Amino acid sequence: MNGSVGCPFSRAKHTFAVAVVVGASVFCLPTQSAAQAFVYPFLGYNFSGDSGCPEITDCEDKNLNWGVSLGAVGGIVGAELEFAHTDNFFGETIGTKTSVTTIMGHFLLAPKFGPIQPYGLAGLGVIRSKAEVTAGTSVDNGENDFGYDIGGGLMVFFGEHVGARADIRYFRSFSAVDLLDLEVLLGEDKLDFGRFSGGVVFKF
Repeated sequence: MNGSVGCPFSRAKHTFAVAVVVGASVFCLPTQSAAQAFVYPFLGYNFSGDSGCPEITDCEDKNLNWGVSLGAVGGIVGAELEFAHTDNFFGETIGTKTSVTTIMGHFLLAPKFGPIQPYGLAGLGVIRSKAEVTAGTSVDNGENDFGYDIGGGLMVFFGEHVGARADIRYFRSFSAVDLLDLEVLLGEDKLDFGRFSGGVVFKF
């Protein structure tokens, strides 16, 4: 079992390239005069795909995640940058710790109907998978991969600056993920999962 993470320079280049794409999505925010910036802290629940325990014993599902997004949205289009993190993404087992972190830049199609604003979105960014084996030895392995997500949701504003938001989306990496060659994890599959999230959105 090898704890190496591959060529660090190659991974650094890939991460930097994705960061540029993600950052560009925020700088290309809608220019309509009606566009307003927003901040959206949220709690989420992962489901399906690779989330939760594989078919093994002595594993407990851990589906909760948290994150925050910021961006701007007008009467029709918007853009955002989102960070989200899940501990024990592949379930909680003795001697193994795992996590998945996503950093995504999104474009939103969000028509506005008074205080109600449904939206669809699509994004590109980084999906970082990490596994650490602590039973008897300490081996740490992580991968940064290109990925995408698609989904949609609804924002409902109760006043000029505060509202509620909920959405559902699907994440998938473009390349196969292989963490520590552990059968309890991914093997050589592409990482994919669904997520439902909700929280308060602050507009200013």
